[in-house]
Amino acid sequence: MPRKKTPALLLVDGYNMIGSWPALVDLRDQDSMAAARRALVEVLISYSASRDCHTEVVFDAYYQEMQGSRDRLNSFFSIYYTDYRQTADTYIEALCARMQPQIERLHRQVIVATSDRSHQHTVQGYGAHWMSAHRLHAEVELAAAHVKKQQRARGTSSSRFLVRSLDPAAQKRLAELRMGLEPPSASSGDSSSNIS
Repeated sequence: MPRKKTPALLLVDGYNMIGSWPALVDLRDQDSMAAARRALVEVLISYSASRDCHTEVVFDAYYQEMQGSRDRLNSFFSIYYTDYRQTADTYIEALCARMQPQIERLHRQVIVATSDRSHQHTVQGYGAHWMSAHRLHAEVELAAAHVKKQQRARGTSSSRFLVRSLDPAAQKRLAELRMGLEPPSASSGDSSSNIS
């Protein structure tokens, strides 16, 4: 029996997306960065579920004097806040370097979403694929339209987001993020970097 294919891993430079997607730029400028982060997370949860991939959104905590932390919303989606003085680029590059054996031997597909050109060449050197912020935005919109079309055909809710399909703990954590509650501290959160 053939072995089940490992889902692709999508690593997203969160602030790069927020600065590139028009709706998120508007939300950031008219409301707050926190609102733009929440909107990006909700859209990417839906996208990840529809594409059956694991996703990690990485946000710089460069100027925040704290250790990096991971907020795992469910088995296929997490948010990572980098260490003090660490950029999303350096975190993603280091993760790609550690995953290079999986990429090469196990043919694990790792996709890095960013529009930073120098970052693109570095991650491609480790065997990861690169996707621009513009392309990810187009794919997210296409996936949302496909989900809406399927829901209309089945006569189910036409909600743009698949958040309701999350387990109760993940829905609770997402609600906390919406209310502006801080991510768990590094001591209580999962600060490991192993993505399965």
